[in-house]
Amino acid sequence: MAEAADFQGTRPSPARRWLRRTASAVLGAPLLAGLLAVPAAGAAPAAEPAKAPTGSRTVDVSLNTLSPSVPTEDDTLTVSGTLTNKGKETISSAEVDLRVGPRLSGRGEVDDAAKRSTYVPGADPVSVGDKYTLKFPKLAKGIAQDFTLTVPVDKLGLDDPGVYQLGVSVSGRTTTTPYEQVLGIERSFLPWQPEASDSRTKLTFLWPLIASPHVTAETRSDEQQTPVFANDDLAEELAPGGRLEQLVSLGSRLPVTWVVDPDLLASVAAMAGKYEVESGDTTVPGKNQAVARQWLSALEKVVEDGKVIALPFADPDLASIAHRGKNVSGTLSHLQNASAVAATTVETILHVKPSTDFAWPVNGAVDSSIVDVATSAGAHNVIARSDSFRETSDLPYTPTAARPIGGGTTAIVADARLSTLFDGDMSRAGSATRAVQKFLAQTLALTEQAPDNERSIVVAPPRMPTAAQAQTMARALEGLAGNRWTQPSDLTAAAEVKPDPRATTKVPRASAYPKKLRAQELPTQAFQDIRTTQGSLDSFETILTQPERVVTPFGNAVNRSMSTSWRGRSLEAQQYRDAVRDYLQSLTSEVQLIEKSDVTLSGRSATIPVTVQNKLVQGVDRLVLQLTSDNIRLKFNDDGSMAELPVSIAGGHSQSVKFDTATSANGRAQVTARLYTEDGTQYGEEMTFTVKVSEVTPTVLLVIAGGLLLLVLAGIRMYSHRKRAVASDTADGNGDGPEQPSDPTPDTGPESGAPSGTGEKVDR
Repeated sequence: MAEAADFQGTRPSPARRWLRRTASAVLGAPLLAGLLAVPAAGAAPAAEPAKAPTGSRTVDVSLNTLSPSVPTEDDTLTVSGTLTNKGKETISSAEVDLRVGPRLSGRGEVDDAAKRSTYVPGADPVSVGDKYTLKFPKLAKGIAQDFTLTVPVDKLGLDDPGVYQLGVSVSGRTTTTPYEQVLGIERSFLPWQPEASDSRTKLTFLWPLIASPHVTAETRSDEQQTPVFANDDLAEELAPGGRLEQLVSLGSRLPVTWVVDPDLLASVAAMAGKYEVESGDTTVPGKNQAVARQWLSALEKVVEDGKVIALPFADPDLASIAHRGKNVSGTLSHLQNASAVAATTVETILHVKPSTDFAWPVNGAVDSSIVDVATSAGAHNVIARSDSFRETSDLPYTPTAARPIGGGTTAIVADARLSTLFDGDMSRAGSATRAVQKFLAQTLALTEQAPDNERSIVVAPPRMPTAAQAQTMARALEGLAGNRWTQPSDLTAAAEVKPDPRATTKVPRASAYPKKLRAQELPTQAFQDIRTTQGSLDSFETILTQPERVVTPFGNAVNRSMSTSWRGRSLEAQQYRDAVRDYLQSLTSEVQLIEKSDVTLSGRSATIPVTVQNKLVQGVDRLVLQLTSDNIRLKFNDDGSMAELPVSIAGGHSQSVKFDTATSANGRAQVTARLYTEDGTQYGEEMTFTVKVSEVTPTVLLVIAGGLLLLVLAGIRMYSHRKRAVASDTADGNGDGPEQPSDPTPDTGPESGAPSGTGEKVDR
């Protein structure tokens, strides 16, 4: 933008810089010689002492509070903060002055004033007057001293509406410099708009409810499928004072657009019931149901009348998909599925109908491939940012956020200056106050750029703001509560505002995508891992009688594997994907072939049983068991070396599948058993065993016949002998015969369900 820059001050002349370097070299020569004279053995070089701040950097000034942040004529301005002497000497006769003015013109001057770190006479604001000066007899080195300045607003000399510089300076003397000089200064901004402006800027502020994944793919085998969490960290964010609790509590009283990750809602809803948490190699019951229920209840009340934007489930990384994943088969279908379940999840849990028409790439950085991926998932609005979607024309003002970029797609270009103000560490009071005042100053300066051109601006803050960042954002929005130069709007309305005809509509090239962001993307290998897991899941699903018990938790886990929150956490992302894959493999291996020992066939035909075990709690169906023989001596069903039979097993049971065989000669045959799904995909590991064919020869038959004849003759002889004995007893007059033994016990035991033993023999 064509905006004036403030005077930055002058740099030392080349001659003065040369003199300074020369003096340093001369003064350092004796020290260097002394160091060279010290024995080197075992001695570490002495660290050069840090130079103490001098000049207007001697005292660190922190402005912790500024109230009211947007004053009116009848207010009293109160500024409090902390002074810390960073120098080497005690400061005497210290005076703390409040400085105001001059009025800044344009957003560029606000930026330039914020960048200055030293006192610049003529460019910095001037003292309000001795009446409001605070005096300290001395400021000891290294000691912090609190201060508070109070000044009626009508004494500040504020004239026309606009943004005024505001500063707090410290003047004093030291032994080295006995004359008074400015030893420290901190700047801020004072927006001055005592009455509502005739033209106000429409401001849309996104309020994100997004978290990293916490739920694993694992569920318990009970009817409710109790979910398993990787940790209980989510409870800390939901508890009072936690990040997510603060976002809901603060956002409840602000005019914001809620941007929600449906996975967060699903995770909290799961936590509100029975859940378990991983603990080493086992799991323990979760205990934070009350915290989860309270958070969900509070959020439901907050959004019942508000605007809710639902991101795709688990907030997938659109840039990673566009740059590294879209060419891996199946990736785009996962994104489309994540978008499809988003509305249902939000509506089921919060009982509001969200908008799913928005995509939000990381930091609003876009290129044509990212836009293509976003629209392929059903989004017609892409939230970009002005440091990516740069203006190509020399506009003297910030244009409206909405830009048509072709194909019925609109880019919502968030203002980068406003969106990045809250990125830093806002836990320090000085940093938070500086961010709030600059936010207010920038919005007022933006409105003043073109007061007759009412525009619509969008602010997209950090994607996962900390509690301190959320509190600072809330303070900034509360400063706009009077609607003196802005008026609140929602994202849906911002997307429908008539675009500025002079604003750029050209989508950045792929080469313009920030290198730092590209380096944080999920690698191509991540999407290949996801494809492998999905392939295993597809095969597993086809054999289950209740596939939804597996498809839903694993489908959600696959979406979580593509989450934007993995940026900068590549190792954790890999561990999550590996855990999903390993758990799926452990489930699929619960359906398997039982190892079988060698089998001996003692005839021309027999039946061979093969056992399939199902340890799952649900039944399996649509499996096919195939046996193949490598020897033509052994045939199945009298017609070939391969046979197939269907398999259907109830949960927790095994099934013995029996194959009819026929042999033509003695010998050995290797038999391989394999399980297949109905579509011909092999399932699990194959199993091989040996079949020994032992045909009965004529010689053996003669031997057996001779043995049988001897047994018959022996039986006849025993019968005759017994008959004579009975007759003799009768002749003696004894009518009772001898006591007969009972029938012998059976020579076969009950059938065993254990694997067959070595040398199993199978007869007809």
